[in-house]
Amino acid sequence: MDAKKVAERQLRLLERGCDEIVPREALLEKLERSVETGRPLRVKLGIDPTGNAVHIGHMVPMGKLRQFQDLGHMAVLIIGDYTASIGDPTGRNAERPPLSLERVRLNAERYAEQIFRVVDGRKAELRWQSEWYGSLSLAELLGLAGSFSLAQLLAHETFRKRYDDGARVGLHELLYPVLQAYDSVMVGADVELGGTDQKFNVLAGRELQRDRGLDAQCAMLMPLLPGIDGRKMSKSLGNDIGVDAGPDEQFARVMAIRDEAMDAYRELVLLGTPEDSAEAASRLAAGENPMRLKLELASGIVERFNGQGSGRAARAAWERRFSRREAPDDVPLYACDRATDLRSLMRDAGLASSSSEAARLVAEGAVYSGDTRLSDPGFRIDPDELPEEGLTIRVGRRRYLRVVRG
Repeated sequence: MDAKKVAERQLRLLERGCDEIVPREALLEKLERSVETGRPLRVKLGIDPTGNAVHIGHMVPMGKLRQFQDLGHMAVLIIGDYTASIGDPTGRNAERPPLSLERVRLNAERYAEQIFRVVDGRKAELRWQSEWYGSLSLAELLGLAGSFSLAQLLAHETFRKRYDDGARVGLHELLYPVLQAYDSVMVGADVELGGTDQKFNVLAGRELQRDRGLDAQCAMLMPLLPGIDGRKMSKSLGNDIGVDAGPDEQFARVMAIRDEAMDAYRELVLLGTPEDSAEAASRLAAGENPMRLKLELASGIVERFNGQGSGRAARAAWERRFSRREAPDDVPLYACDRATDLRSLMRDAGLASSSSEAARLVAEGAVYSGDTRLSDPGFRIDPDELPEEGLTIRVGRRRYLRVVRG
């Protein structure tokens, strides 16, 4: 067996969809050494259970973790029962209210149930920070804090911004990246996964391992999944797709994402290959309706989180609801005899006075087809692909049009 070639094949798979690997050559060396010795890499992923609602954006690094598992490596999941009581400062402009350890642990149990829909629990090591922080003495904590300077911690973008703006930064918050870094030391992490917004914390783990004379972990950073409105997926923004939302709701919300986000969902959630993306692009270039690709995408995502057959059932349920919403008796008909785009159809059918007004209505989120908000004014409508009962377009609450084959 050529260990280097095997390691290179593994790395080509693992770096797919990844935003950054720090450093890439070191990860290749670790993979090669793993092949030679038969010792699996220990791949760390921290879980911050400040809530119990997990959305599919959280699952992006989980999918990468499952790829490591499928290659024979060990998943090390760390439940941040101590750091969650502090609250990760990443992306926040104020202190997060502290949570009780009891609440954190209840959240963690619910969180774990959802992530094991993707991660293989039989091949995972589940660790709680309280294993080592529960007995950490004050002297040890001060020694750990002394491994980092104030200048290093204020290099954290969120800390620096709040400090420069004169906002309060609690001393306990400065400990968050320090404690996350110590987790890497305690579990002997070879690789740590995280979103791009976790770069500072993950690199802190490299620094602390090196400071302790250990082999420094590699950082593998994943892009942030856009929500249904194009912004970073977040429950607080209401643009998330919940892992436990139920197949039908998941399906409907995936159908509401912007067309330009489909590639990201295909690659980051379904772990699609470059060939999958090329095939989708080819189908669109050939004039295929983007809705057909989105139906396939939604079905695949539902299947991933809810089991075999769930995607097909959710698609059938969505299409039944979609048809029912197209049935008001007084909806005017518009005969479409050639392929056109949404803004042109709205103009020609009288739903908008001009193409520019149609584009504005779409941008404002006022245009729907069934359960799906149409976000692309260039959305293609082909009479050959219309359902027999037609396609209902709604503008606002009261203006409807049923597009039928001309």
